[in-house]
Amino acid sequence: MTSSSDRSPVVDVQAPRTYEVRTYGCQMNVHDSERLSGLLEDAGYVRAPEGADGDADVVVFNTCAVRENADNRLYGNLGRLAPRKASRPGMQIAVGGCLAQKDRDTIVKKAPWVDVVFGTHNIGKLPVLLERARVQEEAQVEIAESLEAFPSTLPTRRESAYAAWVSISVGCNNTCTFCIVPALRGKEKDRRTGDILAEIEALVAEGVSEITLLGQNVNAYGSDIGDREAFSKLLRACGTIEGLERVRFTSPHPRDFTDDVIAAMAETPNVMPQLHMPMQSGSDTVLKAMRRSYRQERYLGIIEKVRAAIPHAAITTDIIVGFPGETEEDFEQTMHAVREARFTQAFTFQYSKRPGTPAATMENQVPKEVVQARYERLVALQEEISWDENKKQVGRTLDLMVAEGEGRKDGATHRLSGRAPDNRLVHFTKPDQDVRPGDVVTVEITYAAPHHLLAEGPVLGVRRTRAGDAWEKRNAAEAAKPAGVLLGLPRIGVPEPLPAATGGCAAH
Repeated sequence: MTSSSDRSPVVDVQAPRTYEVRTYGCQMNVHDSERLSGLLEDAGYVRAPEGADGDADVVVFNTCAVRENADNRLYGNLGRLAPRKASRPGMQIAVGGCLAQKDRDTIVKKAPWVDVVFGTHNIGKLPVLLERARVQEEAQVEIAESLEAFPSTLPTRRESAYAAWVSISVGCNNTCTFCIVPALRGKEKDRRTGDILAEIEALVAEGVSEITLLGQNVNAYGSDIGDREAFSKLLRACGTIEGLERVRFTSPHPRDFTDDVIAAMAETPNVMPQLHMPMQSGSDTVLKAMRRSYRQERYLGIIEKVRAAIPHAAITTDIIVGFPGETEEDFEQTMHAVREARFTQAFTFQYSKRPGTPAATMENQVPKEVVQARYERLVALQEEISWDENKKQVGRTLDLMVAEGEGRKDGATHRLSGRAPDNRLVHFTKPDQDVRPGDVVTVEITYAAPHHLLAEGPVLGVRRTRAGDAWEKRNAAEAAKPAGVLLGLPRIGVPEPLPAATGGCAAH
């Protein structure tokens, strides 16, 4: 008989706690979610499998407050998780982002099963707030009124091995009457140029070959130090980083779009011939009511200058239809501006009230049926222009960066997908040799649709890249990860800041 002293000790072993992050809103929120994932993994959590749909130990909602029905969407999703949480001991739900910053205590009053509410300024506190909620067995609501630390110091789990977001500023100094973002993200705060470039160089060393500079008003960069040319200088500095093949940025504001930025775009080879610049309306009257600091002539003048300097530039925009007080004549001015600008693509939105914004209480709200009819006319016009502009690409030879997950039908059509330098989506014939996301292929465009291009002939060339190597290495590492176990609870707390190493609502 074996004595008790001979038995192996029983160890309290538990599998790692899993997490899921659900993201709503702009590119800033997408990048913030990469940081939330990095924070949780640094604290010992493991990402739940794809399609977990709430079947995780921790579910985080990173919310947006831009649309009128944002709160309805959030509470609907929280309601669907309530019975699952009740039947799963230890499950936690956290709500962060712009809606959390705005609604604060309201969230736990309407959904008392929520464990943590945190704001846009203190995302780094999420792990410690989850632990505190678990220990104290009560909801933790912590909303910072100002930025505690630039988010770039936080761990990040990037969604892509070959492309990365890099924040150059947070917050916004504009006062657009339809937008609540400045109230939720605060005044603009710029990062040091040296920190930005150091982060980009570190990303390139990891295999990243494309970066997108992010800011709520990205080309206002430098306002902190009074240097109006700081953004163009930053673009040119990106051009000196060896191994960085593609540089993009979003979203600029026409007010701050100066000639030196256009020159930097045209003269810096790795800055891509692409510009997303929100117009919002073509009517001077509506632009004034929106408190946008430019008028149609100024906007179209910028487009003309960009096209003169960069003939193949693809220009996209945002447009709001049905802003309070918009007349038929105002709307026709928008249609005129769209015809003149000939955007590659326009992201069109029907105006919806943003609670807490001046526009929400303006008189002469446009009837829903009128907004819908105008919206449909604008979409039809833009579809026609997009198709015509894409047809001009037929016969061109383009270098594509192979993308991951951008062609829903690629499997059935035996194609792959990639992005042209101007960011157009291209589906191309799968070559005989192995091609990985991040690699570059050369193709000839054979067909154009309004929202994509086709290259139906054989691929003309394949260039295997360090970015493709990085994608391959990451996939191999993910596949090799053991299920693993942890002793006791995962390590919780605010991580030590990383060396300075990355926001913008597209509707600005």
